[in-house]
Amino acid sequence: MNNNDIMRVGVVGTGWIAEKAAITLNGLTSCKCHAIASRTQEKATAFAQKWNIPKAYGSYAELYADPDIDLVYVATPHSHHFEVTRDALLANKACLVEKAFMANHAQSAAIVQLAHERSIFLAEAIWTRYQPVVGMVRDLIASGRIGTPRLVTATLGYSMGEKPRIMRPDLCGGALLDLGVYALNFVRMFFPADIVSIESQCVKSATGMDLTNAISLVLADGMLCNLQSSAACVGDNIGVIAGTDGNLIIDNINNPQKITVNTHDREFVEDIHVPQQITGYEYQFIACREALIEGLKEPREMPHQETLYIMQLMDDLRKKWGVRYPMDDF
Repeated sequence: MNNNDIMRVGVVGTGWIAEKAAITLNGLTSCKCHAIASRTQEKATAFAQKWNIPKAYGSYAELYADPDIDLVYVATPHSHHFEVTRDALLANKACLVEKAFMANHAQSAAIVQLAHERSIFLAEAIWTRYQPVVGMVRDLIASGRIGTPRLVTATLGYSMGEKPRIMRPDLCGGALLDLGVYALNFVRMFFPADIVSIESQCVKSATGMDLTNAISLVLADGMLCNLQSSAACVGDNIGVIAGTDGNLIIDNINNPQKITVNTHDREFVEDIHVPQQITGYEYQFIACREALIEGLKEPREMPHQETLYIMQLMDDLRKKWGVRYPMDDF
C-alpha cells in the first residue's frame, strides 16, 4: 500500500459495532468499507444494502479470500475473536480486532505469535488509544500544569439489563472485558509504570459473570489508581487525573470529548475540546492505514506487548473473582 491508496476494509460481523464501523468508513476518504461478511447471505446482503457496501459475503471464508481487501476488521463478539482472527491471518489478511482482543491471555499470545510468524499486521481496536485526546492529555501532564500526578480515578458504567453477551460465560460475559478494559487502558496510556500492588472486588451475576467491579492499583512511580466498571448501573464515566497543583477531568473515558483543567484550589481554568469526530472510530482505521503504508506489523498506538499486558491483567483479576470462560486454561 502507498500514500495514494484507499485502504479497503472487510468487516466480519453485522452487529452494532459493525454498523459503527460502516458509518465511520463511509465518512472517510482514505479508507472505505469494501465488503461485509455474515454467517448468512441474507444478513450480509441486508447490511451491505443499508450501508452502501459493494460486496456481501454469506461466509467469513469468502471475505478472507477476497484479494481486494487490505484489512479485516473483526467485529464479532470477543468470544469468537480467536477463530475469526486466526483464519484471517492464515489467509494472509492484516487484522484489526475489536476489544477485548481475545477471551484471555493464552488466546492473545497464540494470535500474536501467529501474526509474527507470518509477518502480518495485527492490531487491537481499543479505539480510545488511537484518539487525539491521548496526545492532548499527555502534553498537559508533561507541561506541569497539574504538578506531579498522584491519583487516577475512572468509572465506566452502563445499565445493560440481561444482555446475553454480558450474562453468558460462553460469550465471555461480564463488565471487565466489555467496560473495565477501558478503565485499565485509561491508566496505562498515561501512566505505564509497572503495577506493584493490586486489590479488587466484584459483584457477580447468577451466571457467575462480574456485573460490577472495583480495582485499586499502586504503580511503581507512586501513582494510586481507583477504577470501577459496571454493566448493571449508569456510571458518570468520568476520568480524573489529580496532581499536586491541579487536576484534569476527562468527561467520558469511553470516548472523551472534553478535558477540564483545574488549578490547585480546584478553580476552573479552561475546557479543551477534542477535534470534531465522525464517530471516534476513524482514528484506529487511519492508524492502521498509516502502519500498512510504513510496512509495520503492529500500530504504535497499541503495541502487541501492551495488548498482552492488559489481557494478562484481566486474566489475573478474573482468576481472583472466580469468573471463568469455557475457553480459559486456568
